[in-house]
Amino acid sequence: MPFRATSPPRRYRPAAFLHLECYALSMLTVFIDADGCPVKEETYKVAARYQLRVIVVANHNLITPGGLVESLLAPPGPDAADDLIAERAEKGDIVITADILLADRCVKRGARVLSPKGEEFTEDSIGSAVSDRELMKSLREIGAVRGGPAPFEKKDRSRFLGKLDQIVQAIKRSG
Repeated sequence: MPFRATSPPRRYRPAAFLHLECYALSMLTVFIDADGCPVKEETYKVAARYQLRVIVVANHNLITPGGLVESLLAPPGPDAADDLIAERAEKGDIVITADILLADRCVKRGARVLSPKGEEFTEDSIGSAVSDRELMKSLREIGAVRGGPAPFEKKDRSRFLGKLDQIVQAIKRSG
């Protein structure tokens, strides 16, 4: 059983579980910014196929399938879930989020970041994504643009699954 965010402090855990904690902390982890994420179930399936640890972070309780999938409850606050993910994600991890500012923070920490629509944010692309976000925010504020991003479609789900599989394989190859 992997270490869970809800486990008691280390001094209360039996010594038999300490080696499992070290294993869980060193394995590839997928973080899901779960509030409004349309690809949680798809991520669980890919994670089960590759035996990946998944941490689902949200501001409210979520039901997860168990096993290597854990739920982490963020404290109240507008960016509390983002802060938890950004503090924990590191090189060799994957973050699933549509939040461009969170993606920027995680890319800077060395994590691979994927949007639910299958777009990977990289060091080369994150700067323009942040700029586009700010431009669209300004245009919406002055009324030049209405609405938000295009609705999530079946082809987005397919693109996401393909890209997630590609990223997992690349991370596993690089060791």
